[in-house]
Parts: sequence; structure tokens; C-alpha cells
Amino acid sequence: MKKLFLLGLGFCMVMAFSSCKSQKESAYKTAYDQAKQQELVQGNSQASDPIEIAPVTSKTTTKADASYRSEKVVLASGTAGSLKAYSVVCGSFSSKTNADALREKLIGEGYKALVVQNPATGMYRVVCGSYDDRQQAAEARAQFKANHPNDADFQKAWLLYNN
Repeated sequence: MKKLFLLGLGFCMVMAFSSCKSQKESAYKTAYDQAKQQELVQGNSQASDPIEIAPVTSKTTTKADASYRSEKVVLASGTAGSLKAYSVVCGSFSSKTNADALREKLIGEGYKALVVQNPATGMYRVVCGSYDDRQQAAEARAQFKANHPNDADFQKAWLLYNN
């Protein structure tokens, strides 16, 4: 008798759990199918509408920040006498070959680029312009960044004071 009771109880539990599961699955499936159908209808109506693309405009501020880093550097590549007190540094490398490659690229863009070296650290700095006045250098840096808005490395350009 006990076996029959346990068997009946087990059967009831199986029926109870399986019927709930199928109802939930059915409700979820119905909701999913409705959402999918609605998505297809909206997708078709959007596909036939022409898409208007707005032009991209960028606003660049040319506020000249006069902060700078002070280092003692010597000319490594470039015209002698062209290194002034304040320079716009647009790249730093431990390899002179890499620094010279960037210098050549900048010369191709019309910059009077130089490579200077900090003997204390061994780092090569690529300079895209050198000036006697800090304000002129800051304005040149702002213009350099404005000319290269999509180059994250050039957006990190900084001022170097050669002491």
C-alpha cells in the first residue's frame, strides 16, 4: 500500500511540474513570437525609409595652455640652430629610428620637425615646432592638435622647455 501511495504521489508531482513548465514555455514562446513579428514589421518599414546622414562637425578650441615640461635636450636630427627654448613635442621614443620615421612623416606634412634627445633618460622627442616664446609654442600646439583631431597620440602633444 505504501508503494502504491508513493507511486501515486510521484506521478502527481511529475504531472504538476510538467504541466506548469509547458504552460510557462508556451506563454514565453507566444510573447517571443509576437515580439519577433513586431520587430520584423518595424524593420521592414524602417528599411524602406531613406536615411539622412548629418554631416560631422567638430568644434576645436584653440585655447593655449601655457603649462610645460622642463628637460635638457640636445638636437639629434634636424637643422642646427633650429632648436629654441620652447618646443611642441608630439612623440617620444626610446628608438631613434622610430623618432626619425615620425619626423619624416611630419616633414611630409609641412612641419619643420626635429628629433631631440634627453641624455639623462635616453628618450628621443619628436618636435613639430620650436619657438622662443612660450605663448607661441602653446598656440602652435593647439593648432597641431586641431590639425590632427583623429590621432589620439598627437592629441597628447605637450610643451618642452629646454633648460
